[in-house]
Amino acid sequence: MANGLTKPVYHFDTLRLRAGYEPNAHQYAVSPPIYQTASFDFRDVEHAKALFSLGEIGNIYTRVGNPTVTALEQRVAALDGASGAIALASGMAAISYTLLNIAEGGGRILASPYLYGGSTDSFKKIYPKFGITIDLARNIENPEKLATEIRPDTKAIFVESISNPNAVLLDLDAIAKVAHEHGIPLVVDNTVATPYLYNPIAHGADVVIYSATKGLSGHGNVIAGLVLESGNFNWQTEKFPQFAEEYYTLRDPEGKKRSFPQVFPEFPFTARIRFNYLNYFGAALSPFNAYLVLLGLETLSERLAKQVQNAQTLAEYLSTHQAVEWVRYPGLQSSPYHALAKRDFPKGAGGILSFGFKGTEAQREAFLNAVQLFHYHVNIGDARSLIVNSPQTTHHELEPDEKKLADLPENLIRISAGLENPNDLIADLEHAFKKAYEID
Repeated sequence: MANGLTKPVYHFDTLRLRAGYEPNAHQYAVSPPIYQTASFDFRDVEHAKALFSLGEIGNIYTRVGNPTVTALEQRVAALDGASGAIALASGMAAISYTLLNIAEGGGRILASPYLYGGSTDSFKKIYPKFGITIDLARNIENPEKLATEIRPDTKAIFVESISNPNAVLLDLDAIAKVAHEHGIPLVVDNTVATPYLYNPIAHGADVVIYSATKGLSGHGNVIAGLVLESGNFNWQTEKFPQFAEEYYTLRDPEGKKRSFPQVFPEFPFTARIRFNYLNYFGAALSPFNAYLVLLGLETLSERLAKQVQNAQTLAEYLSTHQAVEWVRYPGLQSSPYHALAKRDFPKGAGGILSFGFKGTEAQREAFLNAVQLFHYHVNIGDARSLIVNSPQTTHHELEPDEKKLADLPENLIRISAGLENPNDLIADLEHAFKKAYEID
């Protein structure tokens, strides 16, 4: 270490505990404090001028920035290798602010059909009223043909790295290549994988989204979202005129208006979300919820490793069960995504799996009513194992043709593997199968 000035490069498991936080700047508190305050005092008038002119970065009002929230943003950015990050009140806020920021003023988003049901439903109900059309891609698994679906006003490609609930894996390197050849960004929802299992930026993603409610926090006790940017995409093109707009609020000391890329060259995308969408739409993450996500991150590697192990065990058990029609999990050799899983997910392809229940609707419902150890609800990524009938719950908004495109048969049951002993989980499923088949 030359003169003690060279900053060490830390590994993932060190960053999840230490990145984005220096105890000596916070009264030497080992754990990031919860700054439960609405606003922050200025040292003096000059300090206020510096903050509002962006000559100095600091805290003004918790809706736009807070030290606890900042620690979370910087920690996740470090884990993903991102140039900038912004934490928000939910994963849906992360999706909506991202797509509005990209297609502001109108345009199209080319989206994977393999998405969370709420995302797909919002594409129909919300975005068209803002002049944004969402096209569900027919060739998302065939990048060579995907370019034929990109139109002159397409502003981005949007996918999930591991889809919910079918655990579909995509060749993101190839999709990113197609996107960049057409001057548009690749947006990846990395909620299921988390940065522990997959780094979308390393595979060409330009914007990464998280519902931190899920695996990042991992305890089912917080609603939160994050948006990150790679710092590699050029937003200063004719396709994105909103990034060239100069604002009085971004003026320099001489009063000259400036644009977000001028003021924040390393992270213009998340800065624009912060000072436009977060500032005025207001989906702010509370300091306490940011603290809960920070706590969850401290055990991210151990939790995800165990969940992957349990998911693999459950998938193998279900794949030979007489009451199961099919199992979808990339860790199985029979999966069409097994080769991608081996190539891109060396630590495992997540804790989500789904299977087709072989039986009547009444038997399927009896099965779900009979589980005792699994929790029956709609979250994923929890430390506890969860089970749900996705077509009737998390994806109930989808119309029949949309379910067909997303490959969601009515007998699909989704499992989010937790941290319990896998033998106990299997015993619980076996008990539920027996209860279900008592019905004629």
